Amino acid sequence: MHSLAALVAVFSLASVGVGAKTGEPTVWLLAVVTALCAATTYKATAISSFLRIFAAIFAVETVLFGCLYLATQIGLWPEHLADYAIPESLPLTVAIFALLVFVISWIPVVRTMTGIADRYFDTSDRATLRVWPLPRVTTMERTLAVAMVVFLVVVNQAQVGMQVRLSFFSRDWFNAIQNKDEAEFWRQLVTVFTPWAFLYIASAVLEYVIKSILTIRWRKWLTESYVGHWLDRHTHYRMSLAGGAADNPDQRISEDINRFIDGGDTGYGIYSFSILLIATLSSLVSFSIVLWDLSANFTLPYTTIAVPGFLFWTALVYAGIGTVVTHLIGRALVRLAFMQQRYEADFRFSLARLREYSEQVALLAGEAAEKSSLVARFAAIIKNYFAIIACRKNLTAFTAFYGQLSPIIPYVVAAPFYFAGKVTLGVMTQTASAFARVEGALTFFINYYVSLAEFKAVLDRLVSFDAAIGQAKARKGLAHAPGTEPGVVALDEVELRIPDGKKIVTRVDLRLVAEEPALVVGPSGSGKSTLFRAISGIWPYGEGTITLPPEADVVLLPQRPYVPIGSLRQAVTYPAPPETYTDAEIAKALRVARLADLTPLLDVEDVWSQRLSGGEQQRLAIARALLAKPAWLFLDESTSAMDEGMEAEIYTALAAHLPQTTIVSIGHRASLAQFHARRIEMRPEESGAFTTVDVTARAAE
Repeated sequence: MHSLAALVAVFSLASVGVGAKTGEPTVWLLAVVTALCAATTYKATAISSFLRIFAAIFAVETVLFGCLYLATQIGLWPEHLADYAIPESLPLTVAIFALLVFVISWIPVVRTMTGIADRYFDTSDRATLRVWPLPRVTTMERTLAVAMVVFLVVVNQAQVGMQVRLSFFSRDWFNAIQNKDEAEFWRQLVTVFTPWAFLYIASAVLEYVIKSILTIRWRKWLTESYVGHWLDRHTHYRMSLAGGAADNPDQRISEDINRFIDGGDTGYGIYSFSILLIATLSSLVSFSIVLWDLSANFTLPYTTIAVPGFLFWTALVYAGIGTVVTHLIGRALVRLAFMQQRYEADFRFSLARLREYSEQVALLAGEAAEKSSLVARFAAIIKNYFAIIACRKNLTAFTAFYGQLSPIIPYVVAAPFYFAGKVTLGVMTQTASAFARVEGALTFFINYYVSLAEFKAVLDRLVSFDAAIGQAKARKGLAHAPGTEPGVVALDEVELRIPDGKKIVTRVDLRLVAEEPALVVGPSGSGKSTLFRAISGIWPYGEGTITLPPEADVVLLPQRPYVPIGSLRQAVTYPAPPETYTDAEIAKALRVARLADLTPLLDVEDVWSQRLSGGEQQRLAIARALLAKPAWLFLDESTSAMDEGMEAEIYTALAAHLPQTTIVSIGHRASLAQFHARRIEMRPEESGAFTTVDVTARAAE
């Protein structure tokens, strides 16, 4: 950006020289504006990476169009191209756009929005792209992203230029109709309209393809980034414990990211609004010049009072009034859209959870309670939706009235001049077209108010999700460190709390020794499972230090294991990829876990969490442990769904097939004592919290 700033500064100095030679005020104005553009371009390294792309585009265009304009001022522009000379407004406009990009980059809501977008445009990932018939390209992902954005901005600006050219076609065509000039009518249609129209169509198709490639790559990268941050260091688990504002992370990742980038169902996200706003501003400037020139000599209707650019000022006042009224009517939509997305996500989650626990609900005959809960959640959707209807009803009534009135205003204003013979039909239609373009650009806020409100709600949801992830990762608590004692898991001065701050485990100084199986017992709610989760490293609420033997792997099997949807092979090897183990190894693990009858079904895909009984799911988790062969295996009532005979077989099998694994169990059955050499009890203290007490136990058999 510094080199580009120097280039703009050189152009500004060149403008000073041309201004001194020609004395043209516009050239002096261009010199001043481009000097400011050079300053903001130099400082653009401090703004958003996403917005910096636009600042660079406008800086380059300032120099390019400015040089062409200066060429006309010093007589270097070819005479036969005089009709295509660059107007003074073009370099001024793009220079002002560059200034505006720098200014808006400091607006808080824009900084929040671009803070999410910048992650993609700052990535160092490598990427490959091939667009037929071009060859395959391998480069940085951000380089591809920037190239596509630049292309799309330039195409949109070119399309505005084409629309301006077609407005002059419309003028000349209608003049030919008025004059009954058949030859000119067909010449304009064939030699002017047809090539420009087909060029516009080709640019629109190419724009769609590049835009689609950009948005899907952007969504893919940002989705993977959010998934990574959400799952990293057990953050998803910590967030679920803390609760709070980050509801329904599944929707935030699957839907809100899509809505943020390209609007989802609405079609308007950060990309759409960025490019659309640039096209709107370009259209505003281009057609404002046309409208100003067309109404330069207009007077107030039926008076002799001249108002230069009368129609431009009419469009400005008209759009300003409409914008203010629209905001006053629709400002509640941002909050309502945010709540609608939340209620919809809550309802979907309830349905998915009911499907997951359908057997339990059926056994408890809980269908009536579930129906009542679902109806209540859907009622919240309906209530909020009717609030949206009430707001949008008033907004629709106003915008519909506004939209119906807009097309006739320029005709009403220009009619007296047409009937007086001061303007032709072609000029009148071009005036109406230019007025519509300017008025449409000025009413951007009105036309896209609902989409902007929904986009702001999506932005707020992603920001709160980011904040929840950051808070979960920033939480300080238990310190985990590699130990210096081989074969010892050490807990020093450990205290554990639940999320609301209540202490449940206190003053724990404990040494678990390798090859000394231990059984942890105690009443429900005494913190046994929490203690295991702290040792495994996922419990964030507490103080103290937990050290593990160097390079020791720890596996914890909960009472209710997780069984992913997919093939049985994936369920057995989880979390390792299925190809990690051979068919023989998987078959042996299932056989040892007393699930040999499932071996023929390894490649069958099903919802295995519903197909397998509770005891079978627990034995499936045991098979995973047999495959993983961890140094430490913590069993949190992991055999509670089995009968005592099966439980004994499983513990015997674990001892036989995992001789190097130290097993630490939580259990309530007295029969478990025979498989453990050590017994640790959770005993209450006066404070109400529990602590660990070693109790002598007979040697494990």
